[in-house]
Amino acid sequence: MRGIGVLAVLALAAGLISAPGGARADDRHVGYYYPFPASTELYQSQAKELPGISRNTRIGFVTGLAAQQAERPYPAPTAIFAKGSDAEKLIIVSLTDGRLNSIYRARAALALLTASARTTEIFQKFQVETIFTFIDLCKMLGFKQLTISDGVNFAHQFTIK
Repeated sequence: MRGIGVLAVLALAAGLISAPGGARADDRHVGYYYPFPASTELYQSQAKELPGISRNTRIGFVTGLAAQQAERPYPAPTAIFAKGSDAEKLIIVSLTDGRLNSIYRARAALALLTASARTTEIFQKFQVETIFTFIDLCKMLGFKQLTISDGVNFAHQFTIK
């Protein structure tokens, strides 16, 4: 892991120090699915969580995104999955070297996901397709955290409120 040594990893695991960039020291997915987030941010969404949303809804959403990627005539560029006891953490990890390796590429990828989200029935039903983003859709589905990573050195984490 770039920028953090073995002793620091052990200290993080013991809760003795905080993770760099504001990441939570108790995030058990750090070091397994993605490196320590280089940066974090709070995303204050205008969206409201939809009624009746559950763990199964979030897992179904992620399964649908993965199925869309599998239908394409080329390998999936990312792995998208939900983690956490209530599947409240959305994780997007690049499967290709050199992608999603900066905050700018991560935000560009989210912009593409926003373009797709804006064509969904739910955005059109609520007439928010010109103002809400992919992260707002995440909020509507009950996700509390979104992490995007190159799967090697870079990760950026959003806390969704």
